[in-house]
Amino acid sequence: MANNGPITKAAAVRDRGVTMNDVANYAGVSRTTVSFVLNNRSTANISEETRKRIIEAVQELGYRPNAGARALASQRSDWYGLVTEIVTAPFAVNVIKGAQDQAWLDRRFLLIAPSDQADAVGPNQGMEDAAIEKLLEQRVEGLLYAATFHRGVHVPQSAHEVPTVLINCFDADGKLPSIVPNERAGGRVAVERLLLAGHRRIGVINLDPNIPAAVGRLDGARDALAGAGLELDPELVVSGFATADGGYEAACEILDRYPEGQRPTALFCLNDRMAMGAYDAIKERGLTIPGDIAVIGFDNQELIAAYLRPKLTTVALPFEKMGALGVQTLAALTAGQPITADQQLVDCPLLERSSV
Repeated sequence: MANNGPITKAAAVRDRGVTMNDVANYAGVSRTTVSFVLNNRSTANISEETRKRIIEAVQELGYRPNAGARALASQRSDWYGLVTEIVTAPFAVNVIKGAQDQAWLDRRFLLIAPSDQADAVGPNQGMEDAAIEKLLEQRVEGLLYAATFHRGVHVPQSAHEVPTVLINCFDADGKLPSIVPNERAGGRVAVERLLLAGHRRIGVINLDPNIPAAVGRLDGARDALAGAGLELDPELVVSGFATADGGYEAACEILDRYPEGQRPTALFCLNDRMAMGAYDAIKERGLTIPGDIAVIGFDNQELIAAYLRPKLTTVALPFEKMGALGVQTLAALTAGQPITADQQLVDCPLLERSSV
């Protein structure tokens, strides 16, 4: 019965919301003493017995510090903001996982705000500005801005109020640092793999030829061929514009353009969806993969690459690593440290399966 009084008192305090004053009263100390203990003020001359009593009061009452007030006082919130249009995209979880795991190592946390594209129109217009404003209202220490595909972007001006790092995109105005995939190196490693397998006549199914991924991956293919003393035949490059249907039509065009014996023995598809379409075109013509034609993709979109038959050898976009590097760069900026480059390139690894 002797313990019922304090327990009842604690329950009553919890019901109305616990304050630092409640903790002080419950522990029989001043509010300042509670503040010193909770903020680990090493210079405060507070006995271990008093510290223990305060911690017990915090646990008994269920007190949680007011993060907003603490951020205002310290000018630090321990939060980074991630604003992105890719929350529902296939690769989103990898960017978020890489960023969140790295943030946790730094004892930081992520606030994630979905947005529409910067040039959106209609009911979602202005969603990106609103997402950034909401994150800034939470006093985030810095922002990560991630895009669905590698491209130049115009970031809302409000993002410049705190350190900001772009992931899988770059600042078209040239003011903010970015983390992007090394598209050229990825294209080179793909074609080098085909050359290693003995292929010399290689067709390329391109993306929209004007986007950074298409330019970089195609340049990488040329680099690999040049290293083997070969040139890329422009007649063997057809755009599939990133879709499975486009990949199918492009593969049909390449395969039907040449008689047997002159057609390419390998196809480098600049994304996995186009590779999926190319598989259909190859099989419709009674050809086998990789016996008659080898196929290599790009992206490592696992719902495609791992479930095609044969499984697709592909080059992976390093989303998880880009997310982690984005947080590392942001941590350096928020600490006032210099960063090594305005744009950091992340290698794209080759994943061997069964199509080469």
